[in-house]
Amino acid sequence: MYRALRPLLFSLPAETAHDLSLGSLRALDKLHLSGLIAPTVASMPVEVMGLRFPNPVGLAAGLDKDARYLDGLAALGFGFIEVGTVTPKAQPGNPKPRMFRLSSKQAIINRMGFNNDGVQALARRVALANFDGVLGINIGKNKTTSEDEALSDYVQCLRNVYSLASYVTVNISSPNTPGLRNLQREDQLKHLLAGLKREHSALHRQHQKYIPLTVKIAPDMDDETAVNTASIIKEEGIDGDIVSNTTVERAAVVGEKHAGEQGGLSGVPVRDDADRVLKAVADAVGGSVAIVGVGGINSGEDAARKIRLGADLVQIYTGFIYQGPKLIADSVRSIDKLRAS
Repeated sequence: MYRALRPLLFSLPAETAHDLSLGSLRALDKLHLSGLIAPTVASMPVEVMGLRFPNPVGLAAGLDKDARYLDGLAALGFGFIEVGTVTPKAQPGNPKPRMFRLSSKQAIINRMGFNNDGVQALARRVALANFDGVLGINIGKNKTTSEDEALSDYVQCLRNVYSLASYVTVNISSPNTPGLRNLQREDQLKHLLAGLKREHSALHRQHQKYIPLTVKIAPDMDDETAVNTASIIKEEGIDGDIVSNTTVERAAVVGEKHAGEQGGLSGVPVRDDADRVLKAVADAVGGSVAIVGVGGINSGEDAARKIRLGADLVQIYTGFIYQGPKLIADSVRSIDKLRAS
């Protein structure tokens, strides 16, 4: 059914189609009709970061920024769902239009800019949702918060979501918030992660519950920088590394309509760099830090390749937009075949 609906959705502006699709998923779930668009996903339990995942294929952050559609998305068979990025205060994001399809390349450029209703609104929605699966909550800083004050924003978010999340992701790699990627620099990264781990330890004691922390990095780094970043993440006691976010590179889409739009490029064109950084990180941490592979997964084989390169789990986003819910089942099936071989 999704293949039949996609031409209609793609005739609409990208953000309009995004909102319409998610609203439709929510309606189908309430009517118990999600099976009309989602094939059955095989059970393939895996344990990562002390969490049990029904299968290793998750939804990347960005699709459901405010946790409005958790139940509808869960009905499609994801092994885990990551919501956000959420910031301490609500913010509108960048002016529209801010999302663009590059259909011939199976890609999207977005410059959404962490548009969200704020962390307290997200926390209320998560608390009211029926979803009881593995939930990641992706946190960031407000646009108006300086780099020097970024830690306080992340701490505030962490406090608000700690008791609700299965794991929390620290987003330091979106290209759409000024200065955010500077937090990946060695000194700033050490300062940020050390401060977050202090707060994390206090919350662990307060709630008597350990919630893993992950960090999401960019694909736009050379191997040496990727290794250094992974080493800091490991040294600071972070549980996982999500590799990777969108890219600011445009070499793979030169000449395409919208290629000149500012923002992060996702989809098939980011695959090679995302895979390269993933392998560098996996080789550097040697299994001591969990790795989530994301970027350019457009088929089951793409997902399996992430696992071969060293990922423990994978996430999809742009491929899900182009291929629909079938990509979830195909990815689980391909990973299962890989692990059985």
